[in-house]
Amino acid sequence: MTNQTVDVDTGGKSPGFIRELGTFDSVMIVIGTMIGSGIFIVPAEMARVIGSSGWLLVAWVLTGILTLAAGMSYGELASMIPEAGGMYVYLREAFSPLWGFLYGWTLFTVIQTGTIAAVAVAFARYAGTLFPAISETSYIIPPLHLSSGYAVSLSTTQLLAIAVIVLLTWTNTLGIRYGKIVQNMFTVAKTGGLIGLIIVGVFIGRNTEAVTANFSHMWSTMAVTPVSAGLTVATAAGLLAAILVSQSGSMFSADSWHDVTFAAGEVKDPRRTLPKSLIIGTVVTVVLYLLANVAYLLTLPLSAIQKAPSDRVATAMLDVVAPGWGTLIMALAIMVSTFGCVNSLVLAGPRVYYAMANDGLFLKGAAKLNGAHVPGNSLIVQGIWAAALVLPRTFNPATHEYGNLYSNLLDYVISSALIFYILTILAVLRLRRIRPDAERPYRTLGYPIVPVIYVVGATIILIALFFYRASTTWPGLVIVLCGLPVYLLMKKRAV
Repeated sequence: MTNQTVDVDTGGKSPGFIRELGTFDSVMIVIGTMIGSGIFIVPAEMARVIGSSGWLLVAWVLTGILTLAAGMSYGELASMIPEAGGMYVYLREAFSPLWGFLYGWTLFTVIQTGTIAAVAVAFARYAGTLFPAISETSYIIPPLHLSSGYAVSLSTTQLLAIAVIVLLTWTNTLGIRYGKIVQNMFTVAKTGGLIGLIIVGVFIGRNTEAVTANFSHMWSTMAVTPVSAGLTVATAAGLLAAILVSQSGSMFSADSWHDVTFAAGEVKDPRRTLPKSLIIGTVVTVVLYLLANVAYLLTLPLSAIQKAPSDRVATAMLDVVAPGWGTLIMALAIMVSTFGCVNSLVLAGPRVYYAMANDGLFLKGAAKLNGAHVPGNSLIVQGIWAAALVLPRTFNPATHEYGNLYSNLLDYVISSALIFYILTILAVLRLRRIRPDAERPYRTLGYPIVPVIYVVGATIILIALFFYRASTTWPGLVIVLCGLPVYLLMKKRAV
């Protein structure tokens, strides 16, 4: 079903979307959804697995190549089918409604809502460094154990995370204009903050100890974490496996680059604006990510990156430059970054549920736009589920430590999300064959080589994850497959 769209605000009389997002706004959504807290933390775990500064940079270059290839390919789909719903619509049109639904199901149950919960909690945790009353051990409702390994609780950290979700859900129900103002403001601020971090590391933090340690023998490996039992980076096979497995961190720090297409119905001249924003946004972000890693390596020896407290590499870097101030500065920077990221995710996701509902594959009320021309019901449903995911905790009886259920769910679904990405880029090739005469204002640069690069590269990474990280990848398929009976029930209801 084609989504309704109007080009101007008619005082709430028209039921359609309003085309409010220009090129700058769309680029801000691409960058805003990509930059969260990952780039400030993920390099520590990658460094422990890869074990050398040179190969760490190679891993990020690989991430950049694949992300750019995906964005360049994806732009063709966006220009060809400029409807709200993005990847859901592309999978539906290229393959079948089932594939579209399974993606939308996984997006709602875990990918979008779980990420919203995770990033909102990250915001709250860093707020806790400024305000000690905000703590994961300061309970309003102490943990209530549901079993030996699971509990629910409400700490002040969880409460603040839920408050952020509620606030940004509410502001986005007021209309796309409010959403984009928040988005643009926070994305400009956090992009500027990341650029500032890079400048500090390259020009102020740079020191002889780090440069010598990281660049004199940049290909020598000293991994802390083995890839698997009996396999380390000491062998060529182990090194290759380490680089591939590490992509689960770097690729998903650069994830959600496609979220802007969810809001295609609100983009001005979407056939041209969406491809342009995808390419500009992904180029800017992957370049900044690579430069951030260079800044870390110029300031910190690799061993310091590997051992950064709580994996907070950026904080450790700033503590070298400004002792005692690093924690405060990065707390503020990451709060800005995560707040903007949550807004991007909250804004984008409901457009998918709206498209699904119009096809009879989601809650019926989600097919309606409110008086502000946005999917208000979808926003509310998403906000409720994302807030609910903040509450459950995992519990380790041996250490008496609490974790977060959504973290496990996100680990499980990483590989499944990669399957959908591969299928979507394959959709570019398939639609060229089955709809050769369809209007395509933008055609993939370097076709068919560019989409094939992504499909082959992502498939190899996917195989490596299933082979070397089986415990956190196979369960993701279970989450996806749970959507099958739901799809059949939805189809039966629609008949």
